[in-house]
Amino acid sequence: MHRFFLLVAFLLLVRLSPAQSKVVVFQSDFGLKDGAVSEMKGVAIGVSPDLKLFDLTHEIPAYNIWEASYRLRQTVPYWPAGTVFVSVVDPGVGTDRKSVVLRTRTGQFIVTPDNGTLTLVAEALGIGEIREIDEAVNRRKDSQKSYTFHGRDVYAYTAARLAAGVITFEEVGPLLPKQEVVSIPYQKAVSEGKTIKGTIPVLDVQYGNIWTNIPDDLFRPLKLSFGDELYVKIFHNGKMVYHDNMPYSATFGAVALGKPLAYMNSVLQLSFALNQASFSEAFKIGSGNEWSVEVEKK
Repeated sequence: MHRFFLLVAFLLLVRLSPAQSKVVVFQSDFGLKDGAVSEMKGVAIGVSPDLKLFDLTHEIPAYNIWEASYRLRQTVPYWPAGTVFVSVVDPGVGTDRKSVVLRTRTGQFIVTPDNGTLTLVAEALGIGEIREIDEAVNRRKDSQKSYTFHGRDVYAYTAARLAAGVITFEEVGPLLPKQEVVSIPYQKAVSEGKTIKGTIPVLDVQYGNIWTNIPDDLFRPLKLSFGDELYVKIFHNGKMVYHDNMPYSATFGAVALGKPLAYMNSVLQLSFALNQASFSEAFKIGSGNEWSVEVEKK
C-alpha cells in the first residue's frame, strides 16, 4: 500500500506543468508612485493566494523597450525553470501588437507584448515555444472595456493562471512561428584586429557605471592581466566623446577614489567605472544603440 501511494504521488508530479512553480516575477516601467503595480499583484493573488510574487524592477525608463529586454536577459537565467515573468513596457497598448507567452528552452515563461521585449532573452536562452494569448479565455472578467492596462487585465491574470496551474501552457492560446517574434536590431560586439568594438546597451544606473555588450570570451584574447592598461574610446552617434587609458581591474578598490577602471561586470561583460563616483555623470555618457565603444590593449 505504501508503495502504491508513492507511485501515485510520483505520477502526479510527472503530470504537473513546469509552469506550476507558483512564482511570478513582475517588471514594468510603471514606477511605484501609484497603484498600478499593486493592482497587477492583486489580480494575481485573486487567481491563487498561494502564489509567490516578486519584483524584477518597475524603474525601466518610460517606453524603453530595449532596457526591458536587457533586464530580462540579465535576470531570467538566475530563476529556476517554471518561473513566470510578467514584463510590461507597452507603449503600443491597445493596438494590434500581439500579447504572447514565450517559454525559453531553459523552462522559464515570459508574459509580455511582442514588441521587442523578447529580443535578448530569446537570443540568450532560446525559444522553446511562443503562444499568443487568447483573450477570450485569458482575460480578467469584465475588463473588456479597459483598453490601456493589459498588464493588469491580461498579463498578470494569464501569468497567475499559468503559474498556479489553472491553465497549461497549451491553453494560453495558439502556437506562433518562432521566427515571427519581434526583435530590435542592434550592433553586436566584434573583434577587428587588435581592437574590440561594442555598444553601451545599458547603464548600471544606481552607480553610473558603463556596461558594454563586449563579452568576456571576446575580450579574453587581448590577454590582459589585472593592472594592465586598456585604451578606451566612447562615441555618441559616431563622434568621440571620451578617450583615456585605464587599468583592467578585478575590483573597484584596485584604484584610488574617483579614478577610472575597466572590469567584468556581474554578467561578464566589459564595463567602465569610477571608484565611488558616477562615470556616466562625470563624462555625460548614456546608453542605447547610438552609443558605441572601442577598446584595445595599451
